[in-house]
Amino acid sequence: MAFPHRPDAPELPDFSMLKRLARDQLIYLLEQLPGKKDLFIEADLMSPLDRIANVSILKVRSLSLRSCPSFLFEQLCFLVRPRIKNMRYIASLVNADKVAGRTRKYKVIFSPQKFYACEMVLEEEGIYGDVSCDEWAFSLLPLDVDLLSMELPEFFRDYFLEGDQRWINTVAQALHLLSTLYGPFPNCYGIGRCAKMAYELWRKLEEEEDGETKGRRPEIGHIFLLDRDVDFVTALCSQVVYEGLVDDTFRIKCGSVDFGPEVTSSDKSLKVLLNAEDKVFHEIRNEHFSNVFGFLSQKARNLQAQYDRRRGMDIKQMKNFVSQELKGLKQEHRLLSLHIGACESIMKKKTKQDFQELIKTEHALLEGFSIRESTSYIEEHIDRQVSPIESLRLLCLLSITENGEPKRLQMRIYGPEHLLTFSNLRRAGLLTEQGPGDTLTAVESKVSKLVTDKAAGKITDAFSSLAKRSNFRAISKKLNLIPRVDGEYDLKVPRDMAYVFSGAYVPLSCRIIEQVLERRSWQGLDEVVRLLNCGDFAFTDMTKEDKASSESLRLILVVFLGGCTFSEISALRFLGREKGYRFIFLTTAVTNSARLMEAMSEVKA
Repeated sequence: MAFPHRPDAPELPDFSMLKRLARDQLIYLLEQLPGKKDLFIEADLMSPLDRIANVSILKVRSLSLRSCPSFLFEQLCFLVRPRIKNMRYIASLVNADKVAGRTRKYKVIFSPQKFYACEMVLEEEGIYGDVSCDEWAFSLLPLDVDLLSMELPEFFRDYFLEGDQRWINTVAQALHLLSTLYGPFPNCYGIGRCAKMAYELWRKLEEEEDGETKGRRPEIGHIFLLDRDVDFVTALCSQVVYEGLVDDTFRIKCGSVDFGPEVTSSDKSLKVLLNAEDKVFHEIRNEHFSNVFGFLSQKARNLQAQYDRRRGMDIKQMKNFVSQELKGLKQEHRLLSLHIGACESIMKKKTKQDFQELIKTEHALLEGFSIRESTSYIEEHIDRQVSPIESLRLLCLLSITENGEPKRLQMRIYGPEHLLTFSNLRRAGLLTEQGPGDTLTAVESKVSKLVTDKAAGKITDAFSSLAKRSNFRAISKKLNLIPRVDGEYDLKVPRDMAYVFSGAYVPLSCRIIEQVLERRSWQGLDEVVRLLNCGDFAFTDMTKEDKASSESLRLILVVFLGGCTFSEISALRFLGREKGYRFIFLTTAVTNSARLMEAMSEVKA
């Protein structure tokens, strides 16, 4: 579902300028160390760098913290993330040169910014005077026409677990850059502690450099900042839109995916860029997976029909066909084959995992029904020892939707090495334990022994309704997150954002955004804000809209702090089509349930 935009839909800003700025700044920094040099790039900067400058044409090496490299030149340049372990590694190389009596020039370029803690380590190691330090403020990578990523997956753990606020300045600087390039944002909304801090710091930057955006016409009418911990439930759910499933199955990294031999039908893997330029992908990315095969089959038939047109052509027509159409058809055929292969691979994996049963359990948890059966399913999942990450995810989903999970489930999961992980999940608010007597299953089983089956059913229903008083249940009811549908939900013609979860659940984050945009404020949502424990962290800042065009007022930048999922992106694209908006997404990183759990895990795979 490419979601064809309404004729009156506003045009998106051109974000290619961000790539050019980042590339030019990097070249400038590298040229400050003139002449030949060894350039070491930290491994997780390679993919983002490749998106803005062709890394393969640079003579660069990926920085390994375990190896002792050989050097070709007398100048060393390190392009790294501001991490303590990187500083220790660089210090070991510089000190080894000192011991050997070698003299070189050293330069460290931090991306996206340098931190005082890193300079302190260099000073402790006795090399601060030997190394020149710079920062490459590369914090906005356009992954697609409507998606910007800061490529900071560590943001989630650093802030939401460790309480480390160092990246908030990076977010504020990124927002400042956007408002400098694309004009001020007339309407600002946000929810969450981190969102409020980032917003306040960004506003300070704006005030300090007041002249930069003064008089500029806004290109983007609204900005909405949202913390990931406002809605953990959506991020914990299995994704069923095509792009989300590709991410869950193959891991989309920096906008591209490595398809293995099982997808390419050859002995080689292939790195594929997934964005709007891939015409086949663009049409199915937001589609519920159940519709994708049908679409690809029809596309294959249409493509074959276009090939068949060659028959009966005269020489002139054949010449035009070869020069104008054939190349495009071959490219489309190649992409079609890849996406069919990806679908088949996903189907095989999901059939093996009994995906339908898993989805059924998740939907039951979201809706608050059959909690006993769902808990039994999770117990069985743990006992089968299929995947620790998957079991943790289900436990967290049970915990948040049911206001705590039975502690006995934690004790069953893969041994004591997970104790620190459980501690992390509790600290982050992903896991809470039920108090004595809170366990629905225990209460239900006692009741069923005392009364007849029929009566037990009624009392069980009563206990179920009591359970809905937990925050998620109350929020779900207030915002109508569980659609009431007569008959089957039509996934081919979706009626609301719930289609991204098979019609079972509207993503909480997306519903909040929808409601605030409708009201142009948090008015009428006081109870929801209170239930989200964000009473002091929901804010609105509206300026005069006289300079904002009606087109810009239908462009909305949504900033996810701590990561967003492809399901949320698809849901908001759908909302945009329905309401005549265009959404632009800025996220600290694209995330999914597995990445969320891995960020909390102390057990390394």
